[in-house]
Amino acid sequence: MDGIQLEILWSNLLSIVSEQGRALQRNAFSPIVREAGDLAAAVFDARGRMLAQAVTGTPGHINSISNTAQLFVERYPPEKLEPGDIVIVNDPWEAAGHFFDITMFTPVYRGDRIIAFFGCTVHHTDIGGYGLGAGARDVHEEGLWIPMSKLYEAGEPNQLLHDIIRHNVRTPDAVFGDLAAQVSSGRVGTERLLSLCDRHDLDHIEELAEEIIDRSETATRNTIKDLAAGTYHGETVFDAPGGEVVTLKVAVTVDTELGEILLDFAGSSDASPRGINVVLNYTHAYATFAVRSCLNPELPNNFGSLAPIKISAPEGCIVNAKYPVSLNARHVVGMYVPFPIIKALYQVVPDKVLAEGAGAIWTVQIQGVDQDGMSFTSTMFNYSGGMGARREKDGPDATCYPTGVAAVPIETLEAVMPIEFTRKHLRPGSGGKGRCNGGDGQVVEFRMRTGSKWLLNMMPSRVDYPPEGLEGGEPGETGVFQVNGKDVSESKKMDMEPDDLVTMYTPGGGGYGPPDTQAAE
Repeated sequence: MDGIQLEILWSNLLSIVSEQGRALQRNAFSPIVREAGDLAAAVFDARGRMLAQAVTGTPGHINSISNTAQLFVERYPPEKLEPGDIVIVNDPWEAAGHFFDITMFTPVYRGDRIIAFFGCTVHHTDIGGYGLGAGARDVHEEGLWIPMSKLYEAGEPNQLLHDIIRHNVRTPDAVFGDLAAQVSSGRVGTERLLSLCDRHDLDHIEELAEEIIDRSETATRNTIKDLAAGTYHGETVFDAPGGEVVTLKVAVTVDTELGEILLDFAGSSDASPRGINVVLNYTHAYATFAVRSCLNPELPNNFGSLAPIKISAPEGCIVNAKYPVSLNARHVVGMYVPFPIIKALYQVVPDKVLAEGAGAIWTVQIQGVDQDGMSFTSTMFNYSGGMGARREKDGPDATCYPTGVAAVPIETLEAVMPIEFTRKHLRPGSGGKGRCNGGDGQVVEFRMRTGSKWLLNMMPSRVDYPPEGLEGGEPGETGVFQVNGKDVSESKKMDMEPDDLVTMYTPGGGGYGPPDTQAAE
């Protein structure tokens, strides 16, 4: 394909998926989607290969949906689809790792032929069951399981599936509002892609897809071939909700002949009795992100650039969880997956890695009844600790690597639920000292204005094991979780009184390089 023509079509494709993502955010009911951008939006070719993604989104969602699309085209070949069909799934092992993340695919027809698909994943605030916590005993306690199926058939709602969803969630209006936002984003993407085909007189996008994927894969393999061949090891240890200690180990093998990287998680902790287990699809998502962010982050993130990175993990370990273990708080472990990889890659590209950061975001879910007697449930992501320092730059404050989820303004949360924030500010000095300092964590404090008892799911980590520094940098401060001024370590849903005060001190990031070097300068 002519280079100029490719650049024009590629720029148009990026604009289309960006508009798809914006439509999803603008129409969403949940602050998590609307304000925080906890979503993924992407376009796929007719073979289910991801071509381009919206800028807004998380690696856990966007790199998971790349694999889910492959399953989708296997389950729903063209003869099983017709115009107006929309397919939905939240199977943890096939999609993004827990029930809250619902994925949709919308086929794009040009005439009677499918030329592409638009896909999106959204974190829903309610999926029934236990809620977003680590206390469920198995996956069946955690919420509604939606196998890959048609939410819309030939443009008409699948009424039975709609009724099943409505009768299994606590806040159906909010859930269906976000589902409608997902449907609309697929329609927006479809309209814009067909307009692109009209403008450029294209019957399909097969040639464009091949160019994008081939160039991305070739560039990624060439980057890997420039590295030093060998096997490099990394390990990270951290504490999860309830005080459980988790070890993640990885062997990173650089194959310079094939231009491939193999990540083997043998030696990692066994599956947990708590709901912090991670399916391999989600492990793959954050592992590939870690490699790509260290090696070639400027390349498009798509099927081609992900293909040279291979993942393996012992079946049944904590990062390759098997049915029927509980999973709803899988991000607590999943967001630590990059750290042992980065430690291994430090031995290969020391100038492109960072020290350990706070790890998983501190997730809070609140359930209760407001003063008008209306049930509410709201998940408040975004309580990030400090990011690890880079070799030449300090770590950003209150910024979570690797998720990239934005903060929901406290004013928004106070407007949509009966909550009052009494403090929210940075935690000065919590970042580890070094030639470059780790980012500071933050202090967040709130109480509920329900006038009645309420329920709290809280998932802190790194309250005992601090983020390590790198190359002589000091560790960051550990986190602290308190209720009414007393330290709490709990992985289960907590019964709270109306005036209980919840305080979180999130961890700081590790420093990079010895701190005396910074003082001398």
